[in-house]
Amino acid sequence: MHTIHVKNITIGEGIPKICVSIIGKTREEILKQAEALLYSKADIVEWRVDWYEQAEVIEEVLQTAKELSAVFKEMPWIFTFRTAKEGGEKEISTQAYKALNEAIIKSRTADFVDVEVFMEEEMAKELIKTAHENDTKIVASNHDFSKTPSKEEILRRLCYMQDLGADIPKIAVMPQSKTDVLTLLAATTEMRENYAKSPIITMSMAGEGSISRISGEIFGSAVTFGAVGSVSAPGQIEINRLVELLQDIHKMYVGA
Repeated sequence: MHTIHVKNITIGEGIPKICVSIIGKTREEILKQAEALLYSKADIVEWRVDWYEQAEVIEEVLQTAKELSAVFKEMPWIFTFRTAKEGGEKEISTQAYKALNEAIIKSRTADFVDVEVFMEEEMAKELIKTAHENDTKIVASNHDFSKTPSKEEILRRLCYMQDLGADIPKIAVMPQSKTDVLTLLAATTEMRENYAKSPIITMSMAGEGSISRISGEIFGSAVTFGAVGSVSAPGQIEINRLVELLQDIHKMYVGA
């Protein structure tokens, strides 16, 4: 498995990198949150564009992305429109989703673009191809807020994302029991050890799945999502506490 180096971080080695989401509704709120994150312990920032009140006005999104890029000179950031179907704030047509992401990719402002690959296979393939032609990396994602699929199904989805050419496959699932959390962790380990060609991101959501957000170094998830202020998904841990937990586990894991 190879690592991914973007700006000042390497994803896929050592302690999982911490990503924090920007969820402002206006450009002013977005840029204010961005400035604050520069002084946080975040390694990566995700702009959750579905929270933005101008999210479907491409010219407004491009301008905001340009200003974010100026803020995050040394910090990698992910452009993400999370659809309502996968837990986001807004509905969007496949055509509008493709046009928005394609415009961002061609602007070369974001380091990563998140693509919900199960929306439509051909769209995902085209966006991944366009991204790689424009020096942008793809996080291929899937979010299941109703259940945790079987280990075999989780592996199938992650391998499918990888086969499409995604730089980082990502899956988040909702546990209904402690056994579900173990299923996610087992699938993560098997993916990393037997199939992964690049870093992967996995998580079990809500409080019951919180162990998956801090144990990535052991089981194989290369990025975890933390919170500075408001959370963008159930189960996120406040970033300062998350840093402490990740460092403690690292010391025990490597025997330092």
